[in-house]
Amino acid sequence: MQLYSVAENGALRKIKKIDFNATKVYLIDDIKTFYIWIGNKASNKKVEYSNKRANDLNKKREKKQAKIVTEYQGKEFGAFLAIMELLKKGEFQETKEGRRPELKINYKDTLDLLEAGIEPDFEGEVTLACHDLIEEGHSYETLSKKLAKIQIQMLKGKGKITAKEINLKSSEILKSSSTYEELCWLITELSALLEKKNL
Repeated sequence: MQLYSVAENGALRKIKKIDFNATKVYLIDDIKTFYIWIGNKASNKKVEYSNKRANDLNKKREKKQAKIVTEYQGKEFGAFLAIMELLKKGEFQETKEGRRPELKINYKDTLDLLEAGIEPDFEGEVTLACHDLIEEGHSYETLSKKLAKIQIQMLKGKGKITAKEINLKSSEILKSSSTYEELCWLITELSALLEKKNL
């Protein structure tokens, strides 16, 4: 994975992690997907240059070109949500070929802890719930709608959510590069966070 920040004059600077500053625009080359992240206060010049630079870099690929996905601050969706913490910490830098690590559901390890009488932490709780959701075998489209509803709820709080809003957000998620496991993890993780916030 390679990260770039976009300057006002269109110049690209390689960086090791992202602070998601509202005035900035970033390019994230995640091998199969090329993300453009746009802060809420980013200038029109940066936005315009980011699209040109992303297309230029994509055309230079020796192998198949990546899908270009634009993410707006506060409206991130799909697989990008799953890598935001990694981008903040730059933890993927040491992974093979720059790829981010694949999501692993450590279900067996969590079960071993339970059998040893150790109560699971937050990650352990999410792991158990995620495994159960995977076992239910919902369709990718159903999971996308579940995740869409949760994401909207996190933004709106206890406000009413319409079917139109869910369908719109769900269509964005369906266009993302999320794996089935990533969707299940995001659904269970965000559900747990909502429950803790009592939303």
